[in-house]
Amino acid sequence: MPRFKMQSKSVLLTGARQGWSSFLWMCQIIIPVSFLVCLLQWTGWLNRIDFLLDPLMSLIHLPSAAALPIISGILINLYAAIAVMSVLPFTPQQMTLIAVFTLITHNLIAEAIIQHRSGINGIKASLIRLAVSIVTVLLISPFLGDTSLSVAVPAELNLQSPLLMVLKDWALDTAILLLKIFGIIMFIMILLEISKSLGWLEYLLTLFRPIMGTLGLSQRTATLWLTAVLFGLLYGGAVIVEETKKEALTKEELEYLHISIGINHAMVEDPALFLILGLNGFWLWVPKLVMAIAAVQSYRALRRVRRGPLQRWLARRG
Repeated sequence: MPRFKMQSKSVLLTGARQGWSSFLWMCQIIIPVSFLVCLLQWTGWLNRIDFLLDPLMSLIHLPSAAALPIISGILINLYAAIAVMSVLPFTPQQMTLIAVFTLITHNLIAEAIIQHRSGINGIKASLIRLAVSIVTVLLISPFLGDTSLSVAVPAELNLQSPLLMVLKDWALDTAILLLKIFGIIMFIMILLEISKSLGWLEYLLTLFRPIMGTLGLSQRTATLWLTAVLFGLLYGGAVIVEETKKEALTKEELEYLHISIGINHAMVEDPALFLILGLNGFWLWVPKLVMAIAAVQSYRALRRVRRGPLQRWLARRG
C-alpha cells in the first residue's frame, strides 16, 4: 500500500509539473497575441481592413459585410465571430457559410504558433486552412441557395470605446481564458500520466487506431489526434507539443496530423457554439471532418507524385 501511494503521488506530480510548464508556455503565446489584436480592434483597424477580403467574399458568394465576422474569427476567436454575426442581419444561409469558414480558419495567429512548435511550418498550416475554408464554402454554397444578398452594417459597430475600458475587458477575458486553459491542461496531463501508469491509454488507443488509416494518419498519432479533436488546438496545444517530444514522430507523420487537426479540431465545443444561432448541425460537423480527410489524402498523394520523379532520378544515378 505505501508503495502504491508513492507511485500515485509520483504520477500526479509528474503530470502537474508537465501541466504547469505547458501552461507557462501557452501564456507566452496567448497574452501578447491577444493584446496585439485587442489594440487593433480598439484602433478600428480591424474594421477598416475588411475591404481586403471583398474579392474573397465575392468569390465565396457572400456579401462584403461577411468579412467582419470572418476577420474577427481569424484574428480573435469564434466567440468574436459569433458576436458580430449576432448583430448583423445575415440570412441563415449566409451565417452557415460564415460558420463553416470560421470553424476551419479561426484564431489563426496563436494556433499557427502552436502548430509551428509541434511539427509543421506555421505559415504552411495557415495557408492550408485558409485554402480548405474557401474550397469547403464553395462546395456547400450551391446547396444553400442565394447567399450573396447585401447586408447593412450598423453604425454602432464602428463606435470606439475608451481604451481603459477595452484593456479592462481584455484583461478579464484573457484571465478567464487562461484559467480555463490551466484547468484543462492540468486535467489532461494528469489524466494522461494516470492512464499510462494503469494501461488505460493503450486500451483507448486500440479503439481509435483503425480510424487513423481512414483519416490518412499514422496510428502513432492517435493520442495527439484525439487530444486535438476533443480539446482543440488552443486548449490541447501544450499537450500536443509535450507529447510530440516523447513520441519521436517523423516529419511526415506530424505534417499529416497537423493538416488534419488544423482543419478539424474541438469537434464537440466549436460547432456547438453556432447552434445558438439556429444553424443546421449537419453543416457544422460534417463538412470539416470530410475536408480534413480529403486534405490529408490529397497532400499524401501530392507528396507521392513529387517523390516519384526524384526516386527515379536517384535510381538512375545509383
